[in-house]
Amino acid sequence: MKGKTKRSCRVWHVCHTRDMKMTMHINEDVLADVMEITGASSKTAAVERALTEMVRKHRLKCVLREGMGMTPEEIRESYDFSHADLPETPLSFERKPVKYSAKNAGKSSR
Repeated sequence: MKGKTKRSCRVWHVCHTRDMKMTMHINEDVLADVMEITGASSKTAAVERALTEMVRKHRLKCVLREGMGMTPEEIRESYDFSHADLPETPLSFERKPVKYSAKNAGKSSR
């Protein structure tokens, strides 16, 4: 009987601790934002999605930091720039000043 009890305890432990409930203190506004951003239908799904994304980003940083085992020169040589979606001319982020006239100051644009 001792072996059977030990085995059933192991099964209970695996079944009841794999997806364990927890009490957490999470800012409700942040959680609502995460639910909206991710489209999660429940708070649990939102938290799980946010945690999974955090792990994914960390792993991506590690891969990029290690350079996939390649030197910077090897990475440059392996990329086909002819298929890149690069603009023909450099992008300009210069803002031009806007002039407002007193005549149109009170009108709303439609």
